[in-house]
Amino acid sequence: MASELRPISDRLRRKRTYRRVLGGIFYGLFLASVCVGIIGLVVLLYEVLSNGLPWMNWQFITDYPSRHPEEAGLFSALMGTVWLMGMTALFTVPVGVGAAIYLEEYAPRNILTRVIEINVANLAGVPSIVYGLLGLALFVTWFQLGRSILAGSMTLSLLVLPIVILSSREAIRAVPDSYRQAAYAMGADQWQVIKQVILPSAAPGILTGTILAMSRAIGEAAPVIAISALVYLTYVPAHPMDRFTVLPIQIYNWIARPQDEFRGLAAAGIIVLLVILLTMNGIAVFLRNRYQVRSEE
Repeated sequence: MASELRPISDRLRRKRTYRRVLGGIFYGLFLASVCVGIIGLVVLLYEVLSNGLPWMNWQFITDYPSRHPEEAGLFSALMGTVWLMGMTALFTVPVGVGAAIYLEEYAPRNILTRVIEINVANLAGVPSIVYGLLGLALFVTWFQLGRSILAGSMTLSLLVLPIVILSSREAIRAVPDSYRQAAYAMGADQWQVIKQVILPSAAPGILTGTILAMSRAIGEAAPVIAISALVYLTYVPAHPMDRFTVLPIQIYNWIARPQDEFRGLAAAGIIVLLVILLTMNGIAVFLRNRYQVRSEE
């Protein structure tokens, strides 16, 4: 009997050894991949900081672009970015949150709703240049908005709208169903439940998703290039129909210059863009944690 069980135990031991060795190999490969990514990121950050920090000063923030590197700044690009992000949020947040509420609370569960959900999820992965070409044909040419802030913000709204819808739906879906049932039991109608129960509870996730979507849009250059944003602008846009430039376009323009000084300016612009992105992500994390603590209390 023992002799019959020995081959079985040997096979099990060999399988365990094989799985252990295979697991160790995959663990080593994954660890090496992570290390390569971290090392590459550290090298890039070192290059950007070493080249850009010498150019970082208040004059660089407040001056306009110039042909002379020592006089160049990014104030017009910074203000254009603020304009673009503000109007993008103005278009995106009401539509995105409203669409999420409809899909989660009102839409019937049928084939049409399923098709809409699949298309929204697929649109979140479409390359940004496609949205840029769509904005060029739709807003710049057909609606005759020109190459203005309004056209740029509508184009970026198309880019981030699926992300806002998906994140808002996840936040609404995370609200416990017992909250809804308790509100209905107290005599509230559907809109009162949404306004007074669901939206306050889902606010942390909605805010986080919206801010992260805006942080993605702020670094996109392809859609803005597609609608022909200016690469050289020496004034601050005054209204939505003005021409504009943004930080990624200004950085791209400096990198394309042959002088080494402009590469230092481009690195300084990258630092400013990184600071803005990190600040937005930090605000998203802070708001999420703060509202979560309040909801738990």
